[in-house]
Amino acid sequence: MLNRCVAFVLPFLAMSSARAQEAFNNALPKPGRVTAAEAQPESAWLDLRQNSPENSKTQSAPGWVESVTLVPGAAKENIATTTIFRIRVQPPAQEYQVLFARLFFDDKPKQRPTLIAWDESGTALLQSGELGAGIDLPSSDTVMVPMIGASSIDVEVPGDGSTVRGIYLDWMKNSEVLNPLGAEHRDLIADPFSKASPLHAPSQDTERFGTVTATLASETIRIGTGIEQGAAFQFGLEAQPLLALISFEVASPTIDSPPEVYVNGENIGPVTLSFPELADPAYRGEMESLVRQMHFQYTGWLRAQKLVPVTSLKVGTNDVLVVGGAGTVASAIRATQIQLKYLWDKSDYLLRPTN
Repeated sequence: MLNRCVAFVLPFLAMSSARAQEAFNNALPKPGRVTAAEAQPESAWLDLRQNSPENSKTQSAPGWVESVTLVPGAAKENIATTTIFRIRVQPPAQEYQVLFARLFFDDKPKQRPTLIAWDESGTALLQSGELGAGIDLPSSDTVMVPMIGASSIDVEVPGDGSTVRGIYLDWMKNSEVLNPLGAEHRDLIADPFSKASPLHAPSQDTERFGTVTATLASETIRIGTGIEQGAAFQFGLEAQPLLALISFEVASPTIDSPPEVYVNGENIGPVTLSFPELADPAYRGEMESLVRQMHFQYTGWLRAQKLVPVTSLKVGTNDVLVVGGAGTVASAIRATQIQLKYLWDKSDYLLRPTN
């Protein structure tokens, strides 16, 4: 596969607004077309962090990435300055028409980025809405970009662009997918790093094969490590279940210190996280002084689950509290739900004789 270098070397921005922001236009030599023998083009990870030249490294990208340019936006009266990361691309073959774009950024409420696809005439072919959810945490979000006629993608973000970390790009291909008619709706686009599909919280309680699924809260709730900073929920039980499972998605967790769950005042322990492949760029290392081991934060959403001991539940009102794991500065959860399994007329179980 043809690889070329993308030198994205940007100076640190001065704290004073009086100093103009510099930008280096790092155009690449025009790459050649990918040959027919190279049936599958490589994906691209583009580091968009603005480092000083002495701390920057030349990065590589596939031949279909032509250039990466930083374009500071002009300040206007009563309008926040914007920064644009412009990525010129050349589809490696005619059959590649949709680009998978996953942007990594600090999800600040007033600095949510937007993706815009342009053609050579300067016409906007696609503009996403604001990415992220404004949770003020490191995160990532994905957009499918139709590239028919498009030659560049802009990542436009309010401010100096320092909230943007990088972007992962990969070409999509069509494949036939079969779905059971009785299954709930699920996102059918496979994640490049085997990440679990987003968790959907049902708007009403559902029952299937003796299992009741109830949403505790669908909205995003920020959590901290203290009891007073936890997310509290209540639900009622008419009968004691055989199994109980709490599920939610958690943003920016420290992966070796996941959130913990309390049920009726009892700490039942940390949740289990569903991890994508370690190649996922969402893993970000963190080092502390006097600590030799690097800890990792996942800058995105992960599915979290916790089996609840049925002895911790009671008929009537039950209280659930979710708090951040030790050492987690801040986090958030969403799509929080509980599943309760009961006996039904076709339950599969064994009766084992006692000795």
